[in-house]
Amino acid sequence: MPTLDQIDLNALGIFDAVVEAGSFTAAAHRLNVAKAKISVQIARLEQQLGTALFTRTTRRLSLTDAGRQLHEQCQPALLGLQDAILQVGAANKALTGVLRIATSVMHASQSLAPAVARFASLHPDLRIDLRSNDRISDLVTDGIDLSFRMGWLRDSSQRAIKLSEFDQILLAAPAYLKKHGHPQLPQDLRNHAWIALNLLPTPLTWQFSHVDGEMQTVHMRSRLQVDAPSSLLALLQQGAGISVMDSMSAKSEMQTGKLQQLLPEWRLPSGGIYAVLPPGRHVPHKVRAFIDFYREQLQDYSAS
Repeated sequence: MPTLDQIDLNALGIFDAVVEAGSFTAAAHRLNVAKAKISVQIARLEQQLGTALFTRTTRRLSLTDAGRQLHEQCQPALLGLQDAILQVGAANKALTGVLRIATSVMHASQSLAPAVARFASLHPDLRIDLRSNDRISDLVTDGIDLSFRMGWLRDSSQRAIKLSEFDQILLAAPAYLKKHGHPQLPQDLRNHAWIALNLLPTPLTWQFSHVDGEMQTVHMRSRLQVDAPSSLLALLQQGAGISVMDSMSAKSEMQTGKLQQLLPEWRLPSGGIYAVLPPGRHVPHKVRAFIDFYREQLQDYSAS
């Protein structure tokens, strides 16, 4: 069995390129080397490992079981090395070009826009395009480098990094509570005016857990539905009903007394703040730098 010092790591990189490109010819074009060099390196690697990595025919190149196992185990390490090299090379360079960021209107105004302003002041050579929209953007079609989502990701295939968590809280305006009374238990909410945020997977069904461990699931009835958190907040402030918002969005209104938390002894499922990346392997240094910066800003925001 060969040891690491007996294997040419350059050959592993070439092997990975062949697998990803699908042929020796395509890999040679990608690496800008002669096809003969690709063939020699792969043959040498197979000889060092003592096993065939590819099954070759005149029409098709496919991995053997050994080749598939090698690729699955080596590719993450190769990507890690490539990332490390790119980060070291970029660490001392000024951030330049354009950074395109997308998020919801509410999230942009409450915490992302201030973070963007601070980040822009630290990197004067970087242009930032902040796009706020309550519809989910197509990152590739719209040319977005980075998107931020709050709640739960519906598409598990997305490349996402969880930056923080937030609590969800039940809210109403004092004027509404004065007119309609305070719910004492989760099931009482069925008899109140519920404002549904239809961006959520189940805007009318909520699960509450009590501090003593009791669970209750409540199915609401609603005449009012909205498609944006900013609209939900405005209706709550106007005393139009009761609903759930994330604690970050409602923080200011609760501090000023415009909104009041209900049933504080009952908890709702927490949500996450995610950085969502477009498909592909490479994460540009400017994107990684902003993600790290914003993660710290969120920690400071939660602590304040």
